[in-house]
Amino acid sequence: MSALNELLAPIAAEMKAVDLVIRECLDSDVVLIRTIGDYIIGSGGKRIRPAMVLLSAKAFGYKGGQHLKMAAVIEFIHTATLLHDDVVDESALRRGRSTANEMFGNAASVLVGDYLYSRAFEMMVDVNRMAVMQVMSQATKVISEGEVLQLMNVNDPDVTQEKYLQVVRFKTAKLFEAAARTGAILADASQTLQEAAAAYGRHMGTAFQLIDDLLDYSGDPLTLGKTVGDDLREGKPTLPLLRVLEVGSAADKAMIRQAIEHGDGDFEAVAQAIGRTDALEHTRLAAEAEVSLAIAALEVVPDSDTKTLLQQLAAHTLTRTH
Repeated sequence: MSALNELLAPIAAEMKAVDLVIRECLDSDVVLIRTIGDYIIGSGGKRIRPAMVLLSAKAFGYKGGQHLKMAAVIEFIHTATLLHDDVVDESALRRGRSTANEMFGNAASVLVGDYLYSRAFEMMVDVNRMAVMQVMSQATKVISEGEVLQLMNVNDPDVTQEKYLQVVRFKTAKLFEAAARTGAILADASQTLQEAAAAYGRHMGTAFQLIDDLLDYSGDPLTLGKTVGDDLREGKPTLPLLRVLEVGSAADKAMIRQAIEHGDGDFEAVAQAIGRTDALEHTRLAAEAEVSLAIAALEVVPDSDTKTLLQQLAAHTLTRTH
């Protein structure tokens, strides 16, 4: 059992229930939708975002069953973004398996991603909570803005760290934020507690992406389930690269600029340049700061075993290897 599975053991039964909801709601008369949906949903994944819905709802005393459906909604939206991302990035490997676009083609991946978005909103209507609809509709809009901002940053070595972090907050952290806030809304928590949950999710999601940035240059491909250096090949200026551009030698700065501009840099040479600076430590410290803010956001939440588990989940972000 992985460290994450051990951590989430107290909600294992609910996570299995979410998987059942996912399977039921993926049912479609269109065979290709079922095939690709099963392929992606069944490919593993950490399920951290759905777990955050469950934990947040539990932390605020929710007693109903709608949190299971909303956890599935979050996973559908996340999966839709992965399908679209892999087409945009021309990725061939995710979670140790061929991406859907590699297996079924770009057109099918985009269209099934659209289906998952649509199905998610249909499920939200069933939940019948306007506040939840508002949070999720805004989240999907912001995530789309983040995707476009990231596209604008590709091959641009002059992107600032703040602009990069804005992409992270929009593209990745927003869904974490929505997951945590949704649990609080379902539990009819006060506005103060809803904001605390949202802040927790936002900071944890930011840390999650920063650790992804770090692992792209320090992780094991077999453990990661993807090819290291993907961001470099895509010309994405992530935080480790931006740090080298800030503090590296003139030669290293020139090489990193070239790598970002053309997306065809020598990964080993770039990794060595990163190693000659504090780029990885800088990225880790930024992630640690976000985790500290996530944990601090929960101070106003009443003490419980579930609150402790949320704090431990945030801390786990810093130690994960994939």
